[in-house]
Amino acid sequence: MGRLTEMLGIQYPILQGAMARIARYPLASAVSEAGGLGIIAAGGLSAAELQEQIRATKQRTSKPFGVNLMLQMPDISEQVNVLIREGVKIVTTGAGTPQPYLKQLKAAGVKVFPVVPSVKTAKKMEELGVDGVIAEGLEAGGHIGTVTTMALVPQVAQAVTIPVIAAGGIGDGRGMAAAFALGACGVQMGTVFLTAVECPIHENYQQAILQADDTATTVLQKTHGGALRGLQNQLTLKNPAEAFSLAALERAADSGDIQGGIVMAGQIAGLFQQVKPVETLITEIYTEALEVAQKIKID
Repeated sequence: MGRLTEMLGIQYPILQGAMARIARYPLASAVSEAGGLGIIAAGGLSAAELQEQIRATKQRTSKPFGVNLMLQMPDISEQVNVLIREGVKIVTTGAGTPQPYLKQLKAAGVKVFPVVPSVKTAKKMEELGVDGVIAEGLEAGGHIGTVTTMALVPQVAQAVTIPVIAAGGIGDGRGMAAAFALGACGVQMGTVFLTAVECPIHENYQQAILQADDTATTVLQKTHGGALRGLQNQLTLKNPAEAFSLAALERAADSGDIQGGIVMAGQIAGLFQQVKPVETLITEIYTEALEVAQKIKID
């Protein structure tokens, strides 16, 4: 087994991205059951709702899965208590530092993988004692940093000794093989799983992804820092500030309003042409990665 698969107890070094309002038990359980690491996005959930999501995932798979914590949420302490009580052993984090909760999580045997946008942050996370980092480039959908995946991953891999998981713009076996060539020991993918049969999003959202091309996404800048990537639509053109709200995401993901809501997606969206079961997606991606790695020849 590889370094990451052995650490997490999974078959394939593939993590499912934590997409708010989307990464719920139907998708997370399907990814874990297929051999990857399914992740429940806790952002926007109450502690009680998170507990329900964890228990529903457990009913559908006995394999490892994780929870993503958005650390600036007001009830984050309650969410941490819930996931520990429910026996979740893998956590990814975003929107802040996990430092205030790291001692509690580690004492409960939880492995912690922060999403990092820079080498500086990755080194800081290693100093804190996290188990690995997810180096996410600006090609990713949702909230993003300022460095591309191609530039970020090798620099992070060079700077730390803990496992590095590559994210941002990876959607098939070619991208996975490239991530390993850059020094990663695993990948995190989100946009490709928006095209999964098991993905609990409105059909309009899913079809918007399938109809996207390589120039379909846009980056919106927050007034006081931070950026967001999604499909360009009426909202991003006329009222971009509203795109950062949970309500805008709910309109797209739950109600199917793909013009008045924010359709978060990565730049890789143009790669996908059809809806497939999660198991098919994962096995095709991993098989292709192996084939690509074997065929690579440098003259």
